[in-house]
Amino acid sequence: MRIICFKRIDAMKKLFLFLSLLACVWVVAQANDCRVVVGAERTSEYYPALEGQRVAVFSNHTGMVGDRHLVDMLVADGVNVSMIFSPEHGFRGDADAGEHVKGSTDPKTGIRISSLYDGRSGRPSAESMRTFDVLLVDIQDVGLRYYTYYISMVKLMDACAEFGRKVIVLDRPNPNGHYIDGPILDMKHKSGVGWLPVPVVHGLTLGELARMVNGEHWLSEGRECDLAVVPCLNYTHQTHYVLPVAPSPNLPNMRSIYLYPSTCYFEATPVSLGRGTDWPFQVYGHPDMTGYDFSFTPRSVPGAKNPPQLNKTCHGVDLTGLTDEEIWARGINLEYIIDAYRNLNWGDRFFRPFFEKLIGVDYVRKMIEAGKSADEIKSMWRDDVERFREQRRPYLLYEE
Repeated sequence: MRIICFKRIDAMKKLFLFLSLLACVWVVAQANDCRVVVGAERTSEYYPALEGQRVAVFSNHTGMVGDRHLVDMLVADGVNVSMIFSPEHGFRGDADAGEHVKGSTDPKTGIRISSLYDGRSGRPSAESMRTFDVLLVDIQDVGLRYYTYYISMVKLMDACAEFGRKVIVLDRPNPNGHYIDGPILDMKHKSGVGWLPVPVVHGLTLGELARMVNGEHWLSEGRECDLAVVPCLNYTHQTHYVLPVAPSPNLPNMRSIYLYPSTCYFEATPVSLGRGTDWPFQVYGHPDMTGYDFSFTPRSVPGAKNPPQLNKTCHGVDLTGLTDEEIWARGINLEYIIDAYRNLNWGDRFFRPFFEKLIGVDYVRKMIEAGKSADEIKSMWRDDVERFREQRRPYLLYEE
């Protein structure tokens, strides 16, 4: 009897282990089913349109498909890639903010790289437009009006509309896609850091934004380009997507990306926002600011070779302890720049003209100088947010 009993126990153990293994397999399968699939991975959706075509790619180091770059994948699969267009920071994503990057050749594939950030117009040359039939756009954006990747995309769309080239956007999630915030750009402040009449945080993926550009006739002379978008799978605007690759040198982690809508305005002041430290866009300070326990010293580093307040001890505020939820709850938070403005007490000398290009309107600087609170200023653009929310609705590809 004992032997039979032991056999039963052994069989039960085996059954339990088998069921546990099945449960683990099911959990892994469910996780894979829920994984966000970026547009570039969905090759069956766009490879047929590339057959027999000369293909240009607008991308940078973020254009990864698994562990391979899109360009490498296309070349390995026999696609005729004739040109690469690169944005600010270059194809490898290691140049400083605003640094002019010359055209070059990709050493791995031998394909010519045409820089859209070489100090000229940012628009592709007529010569480069004649080298391809279809443009693939695959680049990780962060959803801010002053982040320049989308501007390069729009300029390419404009050129493609003029030259009769097809554009296919391989969509990627927007890490700030869960909300809309900030004033709509007053187009008198249109610049290389603000190109479209959208809020600072527009909440759109590049694919959705491209659809809106076409639908609202924002290209030159009201043109439309021949546009297709390959959407992501398993993504909504409430998906908190962690970027697998840092999108640019000074946005090294998700906290910097979430704080970017609130701290970028220090670019238009003498105050350091942490370029040249381990915490870009996550701290702020100045040598003359007083009453703070935290301090840092910007150094010359790759991606920030000559940062503001280089080699000077800056006193200020450390935001690295904030949780994601705390940052999301406030959205654009002007308390940081108001704090620095009041501490330095320099009046209008605190601001540079670049401030209006970033924030997009005239009234914010005036309200800060008048002593208004962050909440009072934010209330001024509430109608802008709601108006844009309705305006963008026809172009959405993902559930809000």
